[in-house]
Amino acid sequence: MAAALPPFLLAITLAAAQRIGTAIPEVHPKMATQLCTSAAGCVTRQTSLVTDALSRSFHAADNMAVPCATTPLNATLCPDAATCAQNCVLEGVEYGSIGVLATGSAVTLRQYLFDGSAFKSVSPRLYLLAEDDKNYEPLKLLNQELAFDVDVSKLGCGMNGALYLSEMDMSGSRSELNPAGAQYGTGYCDAQCFTVPFINGLPNLNSSGSCCNEMDIWEANSQATAYTPHTCSSPGSFLCDPSTGACNKTTGVCDKDGCGINAFGLGATSFYGPGLTVDTSRPFTVVTQFLTADNTSSTPLVEIRRLYIQDNTLIPNTATTTNAAVQKLPGGYAGAITQDYCAARGAKDFTRLGGLQGMGESLARGMVLVFSLWNSPGDFMSWLDGGGSNGPCNATAGDPKGIVQNNPEVSVTFSNVRWGDIGSTFTVSGGGGAASGANASAAAVAGGSGSGKGVNAGIQGSGSAKVRVGGGVVGGIALLVGMIMVL
Repeated sequence: MAAALPPFLLAITLAAAQRIGTAIPEVHPKMATQLCTSAAGCVTRQTSLVTDALSRSFHAADNMAVPCATTPLNATLCPDAATCAQNCVLEGVEYGSIGVLATGSAVTLRQYLFDGSAFKSVSPRLYLLAEDDKNYEPLKLLNQELAFDVDVSKLGCGMNGALYLSEMDMSGSRSELNPAGAQYGTGYCDAQCFTVPFINGLPNLNSSGSCCNEMDIWEANSQATAYTPHTCSSPGSFLCDPSTGACNKTTGVCDKDGCGINAFGLGATSFYGPGLTVDTSRPFTVVTQFLTADNTSSTPLVEIRRLYIQDNTLIPNTATTTNAAVQKLPGGYAGAITQDYCAARGAKDFTRLGGLQGMGESLARGMVLVFSLWNSPGDFMSWLDGGGSNGPCNATAGDPKGIVQNNPEVSVTFSNVRWGDIGSTFTVSGGGGAASGANASAAAVAGGSGSGKGVNAGIQGSGSAKVRVGGGVVGGIALLVGMIMVL
């Protein structure tokens, strides 16, 4: 694991080893991805997916009907880590049974499955495995971009089809004590520091939280979307001790609120949704760029930028806002996350725990790509889409009871995941009055018709830019930091 186990947990695990079951085979769904460079284009990688360890059967060795991962832990099966390892077995999973269908470069996640009498919630969460099918794929995205296609047309209020990054250990914290590792989905962590029955394949006997830096690339349904970095005080995966207040929201080791952008929440109510500028009734492409001070990976992260592509048209994230503090940003608001933006939004914990620089350092070390689909009986996902302030959904529209009764077929499809050099995951072909050549560069540097700055400004000030996405072909016009340059 990236961070050493604290002495209190290490002391009770010296003789333990998690057992791997044989009753259910583990066959990872294949999902091809692409690694792109400006020089060579996009190369397909034979990657695969694995579900979380707690989403599979983890049972007593002599009785599959008796679960081990309970809250609180079964005191008979798991009085200590060594005994727990002897008594409990971690099985494989049949991925269709948890609402997962992967084909080629696409994966579809379903929230509910019919069991013959009723719809049951399965809420899948998956991690991207490397080509060795043993360890997680390390995405190192500082001064890079991540692109994917998504179909959220079947996700209404209260649903969250998420794609995000977690600074998990790439082996799943595999060790002599946890031989299962990433192959069985161990090692999950995020900035919420959740307390779960097992952490890194070991029983959580001290109610610890499982913490690490988290970059929420995409949290969305058809009504609203947000992207949000969350920083932590330490690198890699580590535990927080609740007795010291380290797991708390306001004084803890991780920023739970983050510093995010929700276009609707900032006042752009006609930008994202069915039939709007980004028309969520149909598939589209999402591009997220992690830009540094000098366009190299040796300087700090200074901006996280969002672009959309639909109908072969490049759509910069809207710079429209009614938020007074954001409107007063030095140099204006360009629809991107910067440190000034986070200060204007009052993201104190984000800044306290490293801010954009800290997020960039995590991106440089490498993070794991996570796919999930979920809803929330506690708050109905109103922080994402509800109450008329974060999205158009009313206060109770996201109640899971209503979702399963009225729309149990909810699903999300992610496809064509690719990452690499800035501008390498898609191409711009001009058209629609788009600026080109030296004019494009000048417009970008100058701020483009007063609409913002950098790449956003150049695009917004030039009309609609046409693009060709994916397919391993890179050429034409490359999108660079602060300019659009015709090659």
